[in-house]
Amino acid sequence: MTIDTVEMHTGGEPVRIVTGGYPPIPGATILEKRRFIRENLDHLRKLLIFEPRGHYDMYGVIPVEPDLPGADMAVLFIHNEGYSTMCGHAVVALGRYAVDHRIVAPQTPFTEVAIQCPCGLVRALVEVADRGGEFVTGAVSFESVPSFAFALDRVVDVPGLGQVKLDIGYGGAFYAILPAGSVGLDVRTSPVAALVEAADRITKATAAAIPLDHPDDPDLAFLYGTILTDGRDGFSEEPTRNICVFAEREVDRSPTGSGVSARIAVQVAKGQIGVDQSRSFESVTGAVFSGKAVRGERCGRFDAVRVEVGGRAHYTGRSHFTIEDGDELGRGFLLR
Repeated sequence: MTIDTVEMHTGGEPVRIVTGGYPPIPGATILEKRRFIRENLDHLRKLLIFEPRGHYDMYGVIPVEPDLPGADMAVLFIHNEGYSTMCGHAVVALGRYAVDHRIVAPQTPFTEVAIQCPCGLVRALVEVADRGGEFVTGAVSFESVPSFAFALDRVVDVPGLGQVKLDIGYGGAFYAILPAGSVGLDVRTSPVAALVEAADRITKATAAAIPLDHPDDPDLAFLYGTILTDGRDGFSEEPTRNICVFAEREVDRSPTGSGVSARIAVQVAKGQIGVDQSRSFESVTGAVFSGKAVRGERCGRFDAVRVEVGGRAHYTGRSHFTIEDGDELGRGFLLR
C-alpha cells in the first residue's frame, strides 16, 4: 500500500492532502462517506495522522466525490481524534491547491472554488496573478456556511475551574467561546499547556452540560472544541488573539477559520460588531485571519450570518507513504 500527499500549512497549521492511494469511499452523501471511513477505514487516518508519519497535532484532507450540484471538489477532514465537519485553514489551502492543480481553471484576478465540506458548500476565492503566462496563486478567502450563536452567557460547572460563563457559536463546527482571563489565564503570556488543560476541561464539561442540535443534520451536533480569547470582542482595528483547542486536545496553529466564523456570529448576536465590519484574528503563532459578517440569514430557528474569512497557505512538500509487512508501529501511535 502506498499513499501520496501534498503537504501545506496555513498559519503554521498542517494540511496533508491525499492525492493518491486511498481506497474508494462509498456513500450517496458526504456525511454517509464520513460515517463509512469512520467505521471502516479509521486505520488509514491513524497511519496518516499519527506518528511516525505525523504527530499529535497533524491535520489531513481526503478528497471525495461531491454530491452537491456546483461543487468543484468535496473533502473529508481528519485529525487526532476523528473527522471534523469543517476546517477553515484547510479550505484556505485547498483553494490554492485546486487552482494550482487545475481542478478549477485559473482566472485573474480571482478564481472561485466551490468546496463541499461535511457541513455544506463553502465558496473560496483565490487571488490569481498572470505572470507572463504563468498563473500564481496568493491569498484565499472563503464564505462560511450559515454561522450562528447557539447559546449566550451560559454558566457551566467545570472541574478545577468552578462556574464558567461562556458562549457557544457555530461556524461549520460548534465551539465554546470565552475570555481566557475569566479562568485566570492570558492567551499571550500563559503557557500553552495551561491553556490546553483549561480548554479541554471546558469542552468536556460543556459537552456534558449543554445538548447541541443543528437544523441540517444530527451528525453536525457535537462540540468540537473551546476557543479561549483575549476578551477583545468589540470592533477594533487591532487583531484579537485566540487559541483554539479542538478534537483530543489538539492545538490549532492558525486562528481557526470555522472558529473565526463562530466568533463573528457570537459578536454579531451580542451587538459587539455589525455586518461588514472587518476584524483581524491572531493565533498562537502570530498568523492572522481576517473575518467579517457579509450578510444575515436564517438557519432553521437561528438568526445566522455568512462570514467571510481570509488567510494565506503555503506548500511545504510532497510525501509518498508506505508500510512494510510486520511493521506494527508503522500503523500509527501517539506518545502524547
